[in-house]
Amino acid sequence: MIKTSTQNFPSIVTKYLQKYGSDKWSVRQERNSLYDNIVVIPAIAEYDNINNLLNSLKKNDRNYLLKTLILFVINNGESVSEEIKTNNAQTIALLEELIYNEELIIGFVDASSEGLSMPDKDAGVGLARKIGLDLALTLLDYNSHNKKLLICLDADCEVQSSYLPSIVDVFNKDRIEAAVIEYEHRLPEDELSKSAIICYEIFLRYYVLGLSYANSPYAFHTVGSTMVCDYESYIKIGGMNKRKAAEDFYFLEKLAKVVSIQKISRTKVFPSSRISWRVPFGTGQRMNRFAAGTHDEFCLFDFRIFDILKEWNAYYYSDELITVTEYLSFAGKLNPVVKNFLELNSFQDQWKKILSNAKSIEQIRKQKKIWFDGFRTMKLIHYLRDNGFPNINMFDALDDLFVKLKIDTNIPRNESIPSIQIQQNYLQILKEAGLAS
Repeated sequence: MIKTSTQNFPSIVTKYLQKYGSDKWSVRQERNSLYDNIVVIPAIAEYDNINNLLNSLKKNDRNYLLKTLILFVINNGESVSEEIKTNNAQTIALLEELIYNEELIIGFVDASSEGLSMPDKDAGVGLARKIGLDLALTLLDYNSHNKKLLICLDADCEVQSSYLPSIVDVFNKDRIEAAVIEYEHRLPEDELSKSAIICYEIFLRYYVLGLSYANSPYAFHTVGSTMVCDYESYIKIGGMNKRKAAEDFYFLEKLAKVVSIQKISRTKVFPSSRISWRVPFGTGQRMNRFAAGTHDEFCLFDFRIFDILKEWNAYYYSDELITVTEYLSFAGKLNPVVKNFLELNSFQDQWKKILSNAKSIEQIRKQKKIWFDGFRTMKLIHYLRDNGFPNINMFDALDDLFVKLKIDTNIPRNESIPSIQIQQNYLQILKEAGLAS
C-alpha cells in the first residue's frame, strides 16, 4: 500500500490534502513510482467492462503509457446489494493480477470492501472520482517539467489509440489548464437502443451548439468521462464535489469560472450506450426513459431561446459600465420573461454587490461570469421554455439551428420523426458543426 504523505509536495498540494484529503483510502500498485498523468476511473459492478477499456488503452503509444497511471476506484456504498459487492470483489481480484501487467501501469483504490466502502449519504460517482483524484495528487511527479494531468474516464468506456498522445501533447504544447475531449456513443445493434442514443446525443449536442451560438462562456459538453485538468486548476477550485450525479456539470462549471475550458478534438472517448441504474440521470437513465416511452423524446428547446440568450449575453458581457436600471430596461425590451427572471434571481442586489466588490473591469468581467454561470444560464433557458417558448419538434429545431449556423444540410424529410438513417444524418451534421465551433 502507498500511504498518503504530504512531504515534498508543492505547498498548494500539501494545503489541499490537509484540508480535503482522507486517510481512509489508499492506492494499491506494484510500482513505487510517480507519474506525469493519472487516469482516474470510478467503477461499480464493472467487472465485465474492465478488460475492454484496458485493451483500448493498450493501443496508445508506449512512451505516453510509461508516464501514466491507470487508477481505478472500485466503489460502493455500505448498503448496496450482495450482487454489487460480489462483482466489485471480482474486479478487485482481477486488478490484483493486472497491476503486474507490463503493458499498462495499473493501480486501484478499494472503496468497496468491508470497512472501506463509502458512507451511504455520500456514496456515488462524485465521491468515487474525488477519492481517486485526491489520491492522484500524491502520485504525481512534481519534479517533472511536463504538465501534471488529472484525467477522468469511466469503466464502461473505450478510447482511441490517439487518446493519451492527444491529451498530453495539447496540454504541454498549448499550456492549457482544462479541457473536454470529443466523445461519441457507440450505436447499439437493436433499433430501439440505437434510436434512444441518437436522440440523446442530438439533445446534448444541440444544447451546446445553442450555447456556442449565443456566445456563452459555458458552451462545452459536461460528460464526466471526457474531463481533464492540470493539478493546479483542480486544487484552485477545491477539488471534485461529492454529488451522486451531475458531478461533471458542477466540476466543469467551477473550472470554467477560473480557467478556460478547451476542446480536444483530435481523439475520442466512446462512452457506453447501455441502460444503467448507476446515476439518477445521464446516458443510462435517458436510455431507460426512452425504452419506457414515458416522455416525448423527439423535442428540443425552441431555438428562439438561444436568439434571446445571444442578445442578452452581448449586452450583459459588454465592458461598458451599465446601471442595474439599464440592464432591467434592456431585458424588458428584449423579452419581459428575461426581466422577470432577473428579478426572481435578485439581479438588482447582485449587481450592486458586483460593483461594490470589483475594483477593475477585469474583476467585473470575472464576477459577471460567476453570477451568470452555466447553471443559471440553464435556468434561464428553462424559464423561457416554461413561459412562452415551449419545446418544439426535434428536427424542426435542428433545421432552425442549421439555418442560423448557415449549414446547408440537404436532408430530405417528409415526416416529423424521420427514419433512423435520417436521424443519424442529422447527428453527423451536429458532430461536424461541434468540431467547427
